[in-house]
This record gives sequence, structure tokens and C-alpha cells, in this order.
Amino acid sequence: MKLEALPWVILFLPLLAAGIITLSTLANKKASATLSIGAVVTGFVLTLALIKLGGWEARELSVNWLSVGSLNVDFGLKLDSLSLMMLLIVTGVGGAIHIYSAGYMHDDPGWSRYFACLSLFTFSMLGVVLSNNFLQMFIFWELVGVSSYLLIGFWFAKTSAADAAKKAFITNRLGDFGFMLGILMVWAMFGSLSFDGMKPGLAIFMAEHSGPTPLFFLAGLLVFCGAVGKSAQFPLHVWLPDAMEGPTPVSALIHAATMVAAGVFMLCRVFFLLEPSGALTAIAWTGGFTALLSALIAVQQNDIKRILAYSTLSQLGYMVMAVGLGGPTPAMFHLTTHAFFKALLFLGAGSVIIALHHEQDIWKMGGLRKKMPVTFWTFMAGTLAIAGVPPLSGFYSKDSILAQAAHAHNWPLFTLGVLVAALTTFYMFRLFFVAFLGERRTGVAPGSDFKGTAQAGDESLRQARRLSYEPHESPGVMVWPLRILATLSIIGGFIGIELAYARQFGAEAGHALSFGDKLIEPFVRAPLAAGCSIAALLVGFAAAYALYVKAASDPLPAKLGALSRAMANRFYFDEIYEATVIRIHDAIAAITDWIDRWIVEGFCIGLVRGGTDFTGRALRLVQTGNLQTYAFLFVLGVAVVLWFMLGK
Repeated sequence: MKLEALPWVILFLPLLAAGIITLSTLANKKASATLSIGAVVTGFVLTLALIKLGGWEARELSVNWLSVGSLNVDFGLKLDSLSLMMLLIVTGVGGAIHIYSAGYMHDDPGWSRYFACLSLFTFSMLGVVLSNNFLQMFIFWELVGVSSYLLIGFWFAKTSAADAAKKAFITNRLGDFGFMLGILMVWAMFGSLSFDGMKPGLAIFMAEHSGPTPLFFLAGLLVFCGAVGKSAQFPLHVWLPDAMEGPTPVSALIHAATMVAAGVFMLCRVFFLLEPSGALTAIAWTGGFTALLSALIAVQQNDIKRILAYSTLSQLGYMVMAVGLGGPTPAMFHLTTHAFFKALLFLGAGSVIIALHHEQDIWKMGGLRKKMPVTFWTFMAGTLAIAGVPPLSGFYSKDSILAQAAHAHNWPLFTLGVLVAALTTFYMFRLFFVAFLGERRTGVAPGSDFKGTAQAGDESLRQARRLSYEPHESPGVMVWPLRILATLSIIGGFIGIELAYARQFGAEAGHALSFGDKLIEPFVRAPLAAGCSIAALLVGFAAAYALYVKAASDPLPAKLGALSRAMANRFYFDEIYEATVIRIHDAIAAITDWIDRWIVEGFCIGLVRGGTDFTGRALRLVQTGNLQTYAFLFVLGVAVVLWFMLGK
């Protein structure tokens, strides 16, 4: 196979798998899983081969696609350090999630439909990663939205899942509308939709203007709107926690390797546009505020998946803040390590949820350390990584963002980043202590009532049934992906990820360091950021240990009062949107409906329709078929004509 063919095969293999599963194997579980898993794993292997044979040098592959007047668009694939690393993430982490899904979804009746949707989702994200122009990216961008709608609402008979899918789809359309307007403005200003093709126009534009014009600034903000939707930044952050209604592997895929990563990836892909547009400051503060807001909400969530969802929001805020601070390399570095440990955490949560028969409240867990040792140790690795414990991957990627803020001398955002780091450690160890340590808080499946299934005195039968619901370790098909992702979460800071991205963005790449030098590099390169990161880690861990290591219930509501209730209720954003945006929308819709029903249809169209109908009915009376009537009308007509003529 020629080297040029590999990217096309990687892109279209998941689409081929989705098509075959949908058309011919809907009743064959084994074949559906084999096709879907095989497509993404083969894509990962081919990506490794592509990097081995072709290196990291930038190149493009394209075929003519669309020519309308002066608009010429190719269907092209852009291969560089940015897209190749993202290919490894999407196919590698995505492949682990696919394999895990075979165990998690084993008894689900929609097995084949699930894997078909999963393959379609993978194809959509690969298309976003490989696109070399805005139009192609936008098409795949929307296809990602459709795929997420199908997967979030996979259990569509469940009202909450169907509502969550609609909420995700509609909220993303708001951001995508701004994204589309931004693309049109960029095309109008620079005369091209190709990422490389618009650079000459951008150079001419910047030479003609001493700084960003208001229109260029607006275009940058509108392009950023796409990331606000996909990466769930404030104020469009409300859809992502509700996306937890989908199967847990879907949550892992959306939150780690695909959908939410698309927004940050897009910002880094078009960073050459955003930097001169003057929009970076707005981007940085949007990301910083989202990181802090989400971390505060996560502190008082009790659903294990919602804690991780708000954690994702917070970490995405970190990445967006890094882009706004002029650091696409730290942003992508953290995106990559986050894909490792967040996928691990979600899949670990899924293992717990399955073991407890779909119980998700952490205060109904506890004592899982001995029952689920592999899940326990791998979840601990993910917790340590996201908390930023050295030398795990999260420490190095998070430190690079704090170092970027210090380098930019943006001390407010630096302080905010340190505070978010402390909150991250706090809520993650809160989850870990409550769910895995202490004593078991419940011994039966939620919703089960054993007292009604046996005689009152038959305690042995009830006890036997309780024991049948005792948690146990997940099967190998689920725990092996956990082991792989745990390994990547531990060593991710040492495998040269940041060097690949630094090469892409022309940053100071440095050179490969020895293990010892790499271990202390953050303390040598940016001692203030590293020291503050360690301090935040210690403060967050100490607070979580003091409050939760032996807690039987949450002590914070009594200590924080109204603030705790606000955090638990997500600062009432859904209620605020319900009372403002949705009510205004409903009022406008009602007024528009009244105008359409009574003025447009009732009066305007009704007048024309009614007048035509009345005239037709009146003229129909003339056509009687009676000769005497026709003769009378003829004479009457002649009389009228004569009257007019003689009257003159």
C-alpha cells in the first residue's frame, strides 16, 4: 500500500464499518463489534505506520471537490504534527473505549446500533482532525454533532436521555451558527477557505492594517463560538453534564478523545488567525471562568459521572485559557494527557456502575477497594494524574499551562489556574475516598425490595440474594483497557508529546531529556508555576482527607449553607435559562404563531383564498345549462351595454 493511501484508509474505515453494520449485521452482535473495533484498531496501527514511514513533516493530500466561480475547495487531508498526534489519540484512546464497550454493553439489545453509531462518531472526528479547509471541517463538525445526538440519546425510550440528546444538539447549533458566520467572514476577508491558502491573504491584510480591525476581531470571536459549543465553554456549558445520560463508554469517548477535544483542536489549528485578530484575551478569560465555575460545581455533585463531567468542563477551560494566553502547545499537551486519564476515569466509573447495578451516587458506594482491586488501582492512577501528582502526566501538562500564564505575566489567570488546581485535587479525592474507601454503604441493587420476596423470618434467603448483588471485578475485556490507559496516564509526561506540538507551532522545542532531567524540568524551567502547582495539590488533598476519608455523609452542606446548595444545583444556570432564554423564545414563538395564524394565514392568505372561492361560487351559478337563463343573461348584458352607450 502506498504511503499516500494510508490517511484515506484510516479516515474511511470507520465509515465502512458503520455502513456494513447498519445494512447487514444488525442481528449479529459478534460481527458488529468485530467490525467496529477492527476499524478503529486498524486505524491506530496504520497511523503508527504512517508516522514511522513518513515522519512528522507537514504535507497535504487532496482531490478537487467543489468549484463555483472564484470558490475552489478541495477535499483534502492535512498531515502534520497536530493532526498526526490527534489521529493517535482518536484511534488509540477510542480503540480502548471500543474494546471496553464490548463488555459494558454486552447485554444491551441495541448492541449493533451502538457500534454502528460509535463507528460513525469515530469517522466524524477523524474528518475534523484531517480537514485542510474550513468548509470540509464544518461538514465533519456537524456530523460530529449528529453522531453525538445518536449516542447521547442511545437509550431513547428513557425521557431524560432523549431530552439530553436534544439539549446537546440544540446548544451546539447556537455555537455552530456563530462558527459558520465566522467562516464566511474569514473567506470574505482572505479569499480562501483553505488553512494554508488564506495565509497569503492574511499577510497582505496585516500589512495594510496596523492592527486588528473590528471586523477581524469579530470574525475571531465568531470562529471561537464553534469551540464554545463543542468544548462546552461558558455560557454554552450546560449540555455536557446532561450528556451523561448516554452509556458510560460514550461519555468517555465524548469527554476524552473526540467531541469536546474538537473545539480545542480547532482553536489550535486556526491559531494563526486568532492571534492577530485580537480575540485571544476574550478566549483566555472565557476558558478561565469556565474552569473555575465547573470546578466549584463539581465540589458538590454526588453522581460519579457528573463529577467527572464537570471535571472535563474545568480541564477544557484550562486548555482554552492556554490558547488565549498564546500557548497552543501547552493546550494540546494537556488535551493529550487529559484524553488518557479522563478516559480512564470514565471507564473506571463505568466498571463501578456495572458492579453496583447502575448505581451512580457515590454516597451509596464505599468499600470497593477490596472488591474491585484493578478498578481501584487504575482509578487511583487517573485521580493522581488529574490532580497533578508528579511524576504523572497531569503534573507536566497542567504545569505547562501555569507556566504559560506566568510567562505571559497574566497573574490574575495564573492565580485562577492555581485555585482550580486545588479544587480539582479536592473534588477528585472526595470522589475517591467516598466511593472506594471506608465501609460498604449499601448491599443491594438500587430499587430492589427483598423484603417482599421472602417470608419475614427467612433472613437466610434475603441474605443470599443480597450477596448475589455484591460488587465484583469487571471482566478482562473491561479491565485491560483500564490497565493500558493507566499506564499512559502515568508515563504520558515522558513520551515527548509536547515536543511534537512545539514543532508544530514553532515554539521552543528544546531536545529530548534524560529521565532525571525530565523529572525536574518543570522546577528548572518555571519554578514558580511548579511550586504553586505542588502547593495547590497539597492543600486540596489535605482538605479532602480531613473532610471525607472517614465521612458517612457530606459535611460541606452544613458548613457552606446556601453556597453548597448553589453548587449542588449548578448555580441554577438551567433554571436561569429556563426563566429567561426559553421563556423569551416561547413568547416570540407564540407571537409569531398568532401572527402566522390570524394575520398571514387568516387575513392575507384567507382574504385571497376566500375571495377566490366566493368569486368561483358566484360564477358557478351562471353556468346552469338552461337555455332560457342564458337568453335572459344575454338580453340583460345587451341592455347594460346599451345603457352605458346611451348614457354617454
